Amino acid sequence: MPLLHSYSFSFSVFFIIYLLSPAHAISFVSPIQKDDSTLLYSLTLFLKTPLQPTRLHLDLGASFTWVACDAGYNSSTYQHIPCFSPLCNSIGHNLSCSNCFNAPSPSCANDTCSLFPENSVTRKTAISTALTDSLALPTSDGSTQGPPILLSSYIFSCSPTSLLEGLANNVTGLVAFGRSNYSLPAQVTNTFSVPRCFALCLPRSTSDPGVSLIGSVGPYYFSPQKIDLSKSLVYTPLVLNPVGSTVVTYAGEPSDEYYINVTAINVNGKPIQINSSLLTVDENGFGGTKLSTAAPYTVLETSIYNALTEAFVNESSALNLTVTNAVKPFSVCYPAADVIVTRVGPGVPTVDLVMQSDDVFWRVFGSNSMVRIAGDGGYVWCLGFVDGGVNPRTAVVIGGHQMEDNLLQFDSDNNRFGFTSSVLLKGTTCSNFNFVS
Repeated sequence: MPLLHSYSFSFSVFFIIYLLSPAHAISFVSPIQKDDSTLLYSLTLFLKTPLQPTRLHLDLGASFTWVACDAGYNSSTYQHIPCFSPLCNSIGHNLSCSNCFNAPSPSCANDTCSLFPENSVTRKTAISTALTDSLALPTSDGSTQGPPILLSSYIFSCSPTSLLEGLANNVTGLVAFGRSNYSLPAQVTNTFSVPRCFALCLPRSTSDPGVSLIGSVGPYYFSPQKIDLSKSLVYTPLVLNPVGSTVVTYAGEPSDEYYINVTAINVNGKPIQINSSLLTVDENGFGGTKLSTAAPYTVLETSIYNALTEAFVNESSALNLTVTNAVKPFSVCYPAADVIVTRVGPGVPTVDLVMQSDDVFWRVFGSNSMVRIAGDGGYVWCLGFVDGGVNPRTAVVIGGHQMEDNLLQFDSDNNRFGFTSSVLLKGTTCSNFNFVS
């Protein structure tokens, strides 16, 4: 699907576009692809000079973007960030000045600010130089694609290629969407003085992309009926975890991941038994509920997982569904032939994540609770939740599968998280955003 008719835009053209564009009235948009092997998501940006389409792993909780460039990075506008410079000091993750004994390059410079880029899937990290370079994103009024706008000094890290292990084969780094001041949304909104808000609509399809929209609270129009999904958002406060969980932690700095206050979980409207203390983030950063694009499926602390699966099996029996042989990593599966399919996926009991009150809940229908997979005797539908063990750092990690075809809004200005539940109920999908003007 073409995003731009040409990638050969000059700086002057972008600068003119920037001057003439009503940035306060538009969103910065980019397609989200789903990888059929890793089940992870990636975003396409336009980086370097001349601009080049660059696909990066989408990380909802990461602090800053990193690009693998030790094997070569060609751009006429990249700059290193000097050690002890105001910019280096403001990042908060800078190291002491270091020297490089190889030929100068994007990944090698003396007296330069360094960062700890991290792969959130493998939990590996490295020490890498910090750079700035030109980045561009297309724009949209919510329904049609507008001209791209340039961010001339985008801050990121030049990482080793080895850090790509575990990510989709076609990505060349990671793009950060976390709560830090140096994530992609933060740098875009701070540069152009647009709302500190972004929305994600993760695709179920591996062939048709979803969409990210940065800098606007809406409208977000999706075809075929030009539905404004922003009008369907339900809101709950964002919760700040006081302790970060990165491989390299920084004293006194809170987590850049997004947490919400889930207070109960219902199956078919009936609450399951949960130790409520697990659902609250404590002073050491343990417990609570976070959203993560590094986890393909929602991960639950063992006692919560056991309570959910037991309730789900009991409620499913009323639908004449009988469990069959499980397929790892799942433990509850049903023969596909026994499960009816509705417009919101397999006809199975609903799972509700209840927030600050009983009437604020994120309903998970069969399209997001179940996974179709090949079993020993044919295809089965499995409950797409995973046992996270007895002492996980976070009690509930809402993974990618449960977020697909749900519009999610992260509104930092109002410190709130918006969600729609499945947009299939509205007759659309996350792949129905109109990128082409």
